[in-house]
Amino acid sequence: MASQRNLRRLGAQRHADGKLRCAWCAADPLYLAYHDTEWGVPVHADDKLFEMLCLEGAQAGLSWLTILRKRETYRKAFDGFDAEKMARYNAAKRRRLMLDPGIVRNRLKVDAFITNAKAYLEIRASRNSFNDYIWQFTGGEVLRRRPLYLGGIAQSTKHSDAMSKDLKQRGFRFVGSTICHAFMQAVGIVNEHQRYCWVAGKGNRHE
Repeated sequence: MASQRNLRRLGAQRHADGKLRCAWCAADPLYLAYHDTEWGVPVHADDKLFEMLCLEGAQAGLSWLTILRKRETYRKAFDGFDAEKMARYNAAKRRRLMLDPGIVRNRLKVDAFITNAKAYLEIRASRNSFNDYIWQFTGGEVLRRRPLYLGGIAQSTKHSDAMSKDLKQRGFRFVGSTICHAFMQAVGIVNEHQRYCWVAGKGNRHE
């Protein structure tokens, strides 16, 4: 088995289709599509930002592929991540969610989705835009890095630290700095494709 040191020194890896991709991207069709078309692409729709923030929190302690495989079931279980509906979930709805095999049946995470929906609605009510709130942590700019090795991809930054601190103060849960940085990568606030990854070479493709 490769050592952790050697894993960290992995550069972009070539897949069966001949394309070089970030070393974290496993050869799973769902993962390939996510890497190629979503990861690092700027998102500005409030509802999509909220959904991704929830899903990144659901990932805590698990692999992203696990959550990706359950994403459609999550959308059905949580009413398409309609925050207004989620904020009204009662005890009976929570019990049904805990019986749903299509999601991660962790009570703390399920409760966090509902708590986060309420906090999200408060931000929208006060600022009119969750997008403006989320993107303020980089001044509306995409932070672009091109690490050569897998170990060069950041786990957290001063920007994710600031986002995490503010979200927690507003009542959000499962929003530690590492989760916030993963979220920022997922929604294109941070574009951190490895050097030589074919997506990184697309120029303005991810603008």
